[in-house]
Amino acid sequence: MNYEWIIKKSAEFEQIADLSSKLNNLNGKLTNILINLGVDNFQKAKEFFRPDLSGIHDPFLMKDMLKAVERLQNAIENKKKILVYGDYDVDGTTSVAVVFDFLSNYTKNIDYYIPDRFIEGYGISIKGIDYAAENNFDLVIALDCGIKAVDKIEYANSKNIDFIICDHHTPGEVVPDAVAILNPKQVDCPYPYKELSGCGVGFKFMQAFAQRNNIDSKKVFEYLDLVAISIASDIVQITGENRILEAIGIEKLMNTNKNGLKALLFTAGLVSETDESNKNSKNISVSDIVFKIGPRINAAGRMDHANAAVELLTEKDFDSAREFANELNTLNSERKEIQDTIFNDVIDIFEKNTELLEKKSIVVHNEHWNKGIIGIVASKIVEKYYKPTIILTKSNGKWTGSGRSVTGFDLYNSIDKCSHLLHSFGGHKYAAGLTIEEENLQEFIDTFENIVSASITSDQLNPKLVISDILRFDEIDNRFLNVLSQFAPFGPGNMQPVFVTFNVRDTGQSIQIGKNFEHLRLEIKDESGSVLSATAFGMGHLFDYVQKYPFDIAYTIVENYWNGKKTYNLNVKDIRFKL
Repeated sequence: MNYEWIIKKSAEFEQIADLSSKLNNLNGKLTNILINLGVDNFQKAKEFFRPDLSGIHDPFLMKDMLKAVERLQNAIENKKKILVYGDYDVDGTTSVAVVFDFLSNYTKNIDYYIPDRFIEGYGISIKGIDYAAENNFDLVIALDCGIKAVDKIEYANSKNIDFIICDHHTPGEVVPDAVAILNPKQVDCPYPYKELSGCGVGFKFMQAFAQRNNIDSKKVFEYLDLVAISIASDIVQITGENRILEAIGIEKLMNTNKNGLKALLFTAGLVSETDESNKNSKNISVSDIVFKIGPRINAAGRMDHANAAVELLTEKDFDSAREFANELNTLNSERKEIQDTIFNDVIDIFEKNTELLEKKSIVVHNEHWNKGIIGIVASKIVEKYYKPTIILTKSNGKWTGSGRSVTGFDLYNSIDKCSHLLHSFGGHKYAAGLTIEEENLQEFIDTFENIVSASITSDQLNPKLVISDILRFDEIDNRFLNVLSQFAPFGPGNMQPVFVTFNVRDTGQSIQIGKNFEHLRLEIKDESGSVLSATAFGMGHLFDYVQKYPFDIAYTIVENYWNGKKTYNLNVKDIRFKL
């Protein structure tokens, strides 16, 4: 991918110098990054570098929270049956695990339900409501779904089943007639932070329940390891309250007391097989969650049924948890193989129909593709072609799909403008799901392309690499690295800083690595004379150029662990040769 490099504008020299002096003469490059994040005074810096649970918001600020808590208490006090209902992805299954496991301490009349992705599809289903009715459930707590289920809640009401909806997706013009709706994105919701994950909303519900019943808040905070997994995996903003929940949650994850998570960390290679206490685990990052933990949890719902994920996350016996974790590991391996096949199918479509790449959007369909995998493939296609992308497959007689977008382009809004052609849809600015009747498929493809063409800018179709600052290698000392590590957790709203160093040369020790020599392990020297190691994934084809020419290099600085020792390495994002 050919990136346009955008070097962020530096703050005023006086502002950098003033804040640096208040932060024990912090490196000005790091101070500049802080200011660009809006951390422009000592108090904000203290809160940024020392996330504390005292900084999270009162859950009762959320619209309908009191109604929700009172309805839940009524069900518990009257020994009514409660069904915890959640989506089948990581956010949904962690939500169910938190609420079900926590409430199981206060009532035995509780169970959970995850819809089958392949039979019921996303969100609240008629089958799920019928299950609740047939099994005499009085109250359903819907997590990470439900905000657009107007007809489904009307159906549930006809069967005298009450719903509390805990969601974080964008509401429609009409919201369901539920007992309570907890969603900070409601236009009239006064909750100060709008970017909670679905699991985060469920956590706030449990926090409110605990406060109302004089339950020690520490009992709720024990579930922050699961909340952290949801925040990272659902790619929500890691700012404000989410930054606090993520930072504290990752600390809990590294020392989790949950056997299901211990087993998951083992199979993901994040802790030693012999270390059941997790005490020797390396620092777990958001990246570890996104690429190693989340996909294993997601594999249950993508390949089979997401119940397996909830069973793992709530399992108390370690040996049983290991069996569940191994099962998910196997499913994840199978998922990778299917993902590669679908991705190659899509690439083949474009190689045979190159005119399709002249469009501003990508919509491809094949009735045999796996419904649980197409969302991941859509993300991969966006990485390759950098266009808003929707991948569709057949399910229950209809075309169902997942879409992903490019930076700055509102995919959800574009799909919304096609709503007259859709059976259903939902999602976010950058990710959405939709279902289309067979007869509307081609009209949708044409309409979506027209809408995207009319609204997307050439700038949005041009991938950018945002550079935090320019560095010399000799500036990257131990204190610099120590402070930089405290900028984590990284994610949307606080992306890992990308630096650029100009006029770098190979020392002669760089090599190609990987099964097909597709990567580079670099040893490079800049004009300061300092030598550093770097890894350039997918850039093995540039080896001859690296040996011959000087180049500019854009990179992040990452921590590596080997035999209990921490080292730092440059992770190359892009190279520009001076030919």
